[in-house]
Amino acid sequence: MKKITFSIDINAAPAKVWETMLAPETYKEWVNPVWPGSYYEGEWKEGYQLRFISPGHGGTLAVLEKVIPYHTISAKHIAIIRADGTKDTESEATKSWMGTTESYTFTPAGNGTILTTEMNVYPEWEKMMTNDWPKALASLRNVCEK
Repeated sequence: MKKITFSIDINAAPAKVWETMLAPETYKEWVNPVWPGSYYEGEWKEGYQLRFISPGHGGTLAVLEKVIPYHTISAKHIAIIRADGTKDTESEATKSWMGTTESYTFTPAGNGTILTTEMNVYPEWEKMMTNDWPKALASLRNVCEK
């Protein structure tokens, strides 16, 4: 796997960035420009599972390994969700995704926040993540700062 890191300065306190990033309605708003119609199911609590859904395409299933409110989130992807909603842990596509990790760190910086995203991905996902995540973070910044 390869580690890729993205960071963005947001002119909002860590609590506001956290709430905007994770609240169901604002989550849909900031991911929409990059992953149209996407949403999640579940709760952002340590040990819980989240289903990230892209309507018509399926999604991924992740377990939250660490959650420190307003500071840190770490997740590990454990399955792919097929377009029909069923969980896939056996296919070749899933094997190229399972074990992917992502973490978010919310660091206070003056009146704002530095949000850092760190991902460990298999090579076949690097290009997509490198293309999509900077756009997604810029969208999150726009939603937080409006």
